[in-house]
Amino acid sequence: MSAARAHLALPHGEVPLPAFLPDATYGVVRALDASDVGDCRVSAVMMNVFHLMQRPGSTIIKRFGGLHRLFGWERPIITDSGGFQAYSLIRQNPKLGSLTDDGLIFRPEGSTRKINLSPEKSVQLQIRYGADVVICLDDCTHVQESIEAQRESVRRTIKWAKRCKQEYLRWLDAEESLNSPRRLIFAVIQGGGQLELRRQCAEELLAIGFDGFGFGGWPLDAKGNLLTEVIAYTRELVPREFPMHALGVGHPRHIVECFRLGYDLFDSAMPTRDARHGRLFVFEPEEPLNPSTGNWFSYLYIQDERNIRSDKPLSSTC
Repeated sequence: MSAARAHLALPHGEVPLPAFLPDATYGVVRALDASDVGDCRVSAVMMNVFHLMQRPGSTIIKRFGGLHRLFGWERPIITDSGGFQAYSLIRQNPKLGSLTDDGLIFRPEGSTRKINLSPEKSVQLQIRYGADVVICLDDCTHVQESIEAQRESVRRTIKWAKRCKQEYLRWLDAEESLNSPRRLIFAVIQGGGQLELRRQCAEELLAIGFDGFGFGGWPLDAKGNLLTEVIAYTRELVPREFPMHALGVGHPRHIVECFRLGYDLFDSAMPTRDARHGRLFVFEPEEPLNPSTGNWFSYLYIQDERNIRSDKPLSSTC
């Protein structure tokens, strides 16, 4: 299924759809500089406000005039809000912080520092940092959590989204009325594996009004398989004119499957993390992109004895 839009028009350029965004969590794609990423014809990168506010920190980012100047990247930047970090750090280890209707409080392990992130602050930081797409703070869950936890996540995600939208409009009125194209704001649809909660969340967020939406929550089951039914259902809840971001989806087979279901944007640290550890994805140009087989790509372990001694290209497509 093709994407509903041909591209996203953003302040720092257009992003052709579909697009995979490498994660530049702390402002850079690890082991690469901005020119390397640009040479790979990457149209945009994904950064994370929760991590950026800690390192390098808002003072440094402001001093250098925003993320684009600080990291030498001239193309669009999408910033995640910190919702997934609330799940991965706080929900899985309550000693590190807490979640309330006011936002999240995080206490880094081994530090006396306390980090507060409200919906308003998340939007403020993303805009001050220069994000081309702002993502609302959301309350992320795992698909296996209880239905009570999923209901609370949906309720809080909707409440936070309303506050994020209000803060975004306040900044838009104050600073961006003359900018064209304007930066966009996306909301995240939660609900775990509960289809009715997914529907409720999507309907409420559509009523608030956003430029695009993300699939929220962990996208895999306990065996590492893509939650195809839930992901497909969530896409069908949103009219096709809105772009959809499969947040955290980065395995080639999963990207192809989510695109087939109607998703436009994908991001993950997995491909670059695998590459740093010597595992590469090699694509077979003669094979059709069939998500059910995966015969169109293979793994290449660059540190294997055979590959260490080889002077041939990694792939016939190189």
